[in-house]
Amino acid sequence: MSKIKSIFEFAKAQVSACTGGLLDYSVMILCTELLHIHYTISIAIGGIIGAVANFSINRYWTFGASQSPVGNQLTKFIFVVAGSITLKSSGTYLFTNWLNLDYKLTRIMVDIIVSLGFNYVLQKYWVFRKPPIQEFEQLD
Repeated sequence: MSKIKSIFEFAKAQVSACTGGLLDYSVMILCTELLHIHYTISIAIGGIIGAVANFSINRYWTFGASQSPVGNQLTKFIFVVAGSITLKSSGTYLFTNWLNLDYKLTRIMVDIIVSLGFNYVLQKYWVFRKPPIQEFEQLD
């Protein structure tokens, strides 16, 4: 993949992450502030809802992987989402308590780290990885 295509794909992945992240973050705030659910649980609820949007956008638009079987991708994606939610929930809890900051701020800090260092890498190279093109040469 060329450098320009890689940059474009990365940019599309960030648009997808922001879309899913805004949905995720909004649900977290709604659950915590209006429904009085602890923010660590609200992160999980929002994470699941945001993941549905993120999976769809990444499968069809970001990585153009709709030709691959959805079952295999979805199974891998569920593992990535479970890890992501665990990292976001525990990271937000730790930063909130250690730094004595509002959970809304520490959540954004943790989201950036998890999104770039965990989610993008695993989605690009594992979940939506395209099989290498095999070219066969005919020998005469």
